[in-house]
Amino acid sequence: MTHRYRWDELPHRVRDVVQTHAGMISSAVPADEGQSSHVALTLHRDQRPPVFLKGVKGVSREMRWLRNEIEVGGIAPGVAPAVLFHADVDDWLVVGFGHVDGRPADLRPGSADLPAVASALDRIGAVTATGLPALRDRWRGRWWHKLAEERPDVASGWDLNQVARWEQRTLELLDGGHLLHTDLHADQFVLSDNGDTHVIDWGWPASGPCWVDPAFMVIRLIEAGHPIADAQSWARAHTRWASASEEAITAFAVYVAGLWSYKAATEALARIARDYAAWRLQ
Repeated sequence: MTHRYRWDELPHRVRDVVQTHAGMISSAVPADEGQSSHVALTLHRDQRPPVFLKGVKGVSREMRWLRNEIEVGGIAPGVAPAVLFHADVDDWLVVGFGHVDGRPADLRPGSADLPAVASALDRIGAVTATGLPALRDRWRGRWWHKLAEERPDVASGWDLNQVARWEQRTLELLDGGHLLHTDLHADQFVLSDNGDTHVIDWGWPASGPCWVDPAFMVIRLIEAGHPIADAQSWARAHTRWASASEEAITAFAVYVAGLWSYKAATEALARIARDYAAWRLQ
């Protein structure tokens, strides 16, 4: 995004519609969240709970992501932030969410936050989401051969025929109708002082098997300092990861390593994903 709008920069019609739903706004504080939005503000209202406002201007992939957040708010109450209102105003889409107070999760070994993370993963996996796009339909890329052609330094040392076969197997193993976040990391968990845990930023939801988000979390735990075997043991003991076959987890790891190495992650995270895939292949 090239510009984040302040409250007083929004068109009058947009502000009027927001205040029709939210009431009079006493102050609007820019938020760190919502990096894919043109507006992300915490709206304070006298003697009423605040509202978190997201808005996107113009038809775009960012607007699609925000509409996805509206949809998930309806099917995963108590996990995703509540959607209080949403409106299309001229070329704007604005959404008011229930404001969630809290802090990001600590994923490091021994963290007291890990049980709350496991509970949130379990609650996500319990939601039926057959109306959402299937992850299998999204994951049709062939990343390892692209890496070999465009980034041979990354693909060097890998048996391309082997990883390509595993990559293909992934599509056969992604049947399921459970809600998936698909982009979980520590900042997506919001832990409140009262013990509540919410999961935010649902721009990339999908339907699929309930073990997928826990499998993503294994990679994030490795990133946070857990040895691979310990990260897997935690997921096996505390999440729906245990419902997956060993074959499915290996195929997943190989696919994600190729995807993240090609286009979807930082170099450091892509390297961790490749290390995990190599460990699974051994």
